[in-house]
Amino acid sequence: MIGLGCVTFGREINEEAAFAIMDYAYSAGIRHFDTAAAYGNGASEKIVGRWLASRRPSDITIATKLLPPFTHLSESLERLSRIDILYLHRWDRNIPPEIFNQGIPIGASNFTLEQLENLPFQYIQNNHNLAVSELSPELRQHCKKNNITIVTYSPLGAGFLTGKHQQGVQPGSRFDIMPGHQQVYFNEQAQQRLRKLQEVSARTGHSLVHLALAWALHQQDVSTVLIGGRTTAHIDQALQALAFNDEKIFAELISH
Repeated sequence: MIGLGCVTFGREINEEAAFAIMDYAYSAGIRHFDTAAAYGNGASEKIVGRWLASRRPSDITIATKLLPPFTHLSESLERLSRIDILYLHRWDRNIPPEIFNQGIPIGASNFTLEQLENLPFQYIQNNHNLAVSELSPELRQHCKKNNITIVTYSPLGAGFLTGKHQQGVQPGSRFDIMPGHQQVYFNEQAQQRLRKLQEVSARTGHSLVHLALAWALHQQDVSTVLIGGRTTAHIDQALQALAFNDEKIFAELISH
């Protein structure tokens, strides 16, 4: 299933553009919207909240995330008016036990298997794409055994898998705005995966974006893949990729 990641709202695109994307996503059948208190220092939550108030959809799941010390739930609730899934956005040794007694399903975002164990999480949301994955086989098995729903994000590796950064980081891109992301992707292993993607793309005639999205959208055990964007065309890309399912090509993409 495709979910809409709202990280660009209020940071890389304004409210008008964000509303257009949410309207388009909803009209296309996307019913899972994901934001976070940290996105734009609350701007994304505010924009999503205003969209919810003006459109009043009843058949939608709203997820948000809190950073440690996880004490600002009331502020997120005020901005959004409703929260259907609450993620702890980053591991912290001092997770308050009462966070699990809020009457909201609790998830873990960017947690390892060791951090996930022994806590009653119902969801996990980790980075997972052709270049970089924080979804190990052991973590998948743990989730399956404990009925933890897997959500993944960044199917295009924050734009890395589009190939547009090969001549240097593009101004205004995620890697430019958030330089810390560069060390995650600008390494030899990720570059090898990108080269393999380029080889398969050249041979099959399918674009890098189409293949990377399709691979991520058809991962076994993954319930929802969050896709972000700055225009409605990015929604169309994901929908087209969802309709493409070629196991032989997907296997080639991760072969050595």
